Amino acid sequence: MTEKELLNRALALLHPGQWFGFNSEEQNYSTLIVHDASITKPTEAEVNAKIAELQQADADMTTKKASGKQKLRDLGLDDAEIKALIGV
Repeated sequence: MTEKELLNRALALLHPGQWFGFNSEEQNYSTLIVHDASITKPTEAEVNAKIAELQQADADMTTKKASGKQKLRDLGLDDAEIKALIGV
């Protein structure tokens, strides 16, 4: 995921709905604006923590995928069979 995608995903997970936008083409915390008056702008630390969670979840998924493939190889499946099962 790109930095913009991570930022948008993190913000979307903080509150439901389209509550945020940016006042510039450059999407970053400093250009973040809140469209919903009932929502307080999250701190930069809160946003960065959510981004870190997303990055860790992605890293965990990559690790689990590699581990799962290795377990299938250990059971005797070849790469073509593994690809046929999981598509990767």
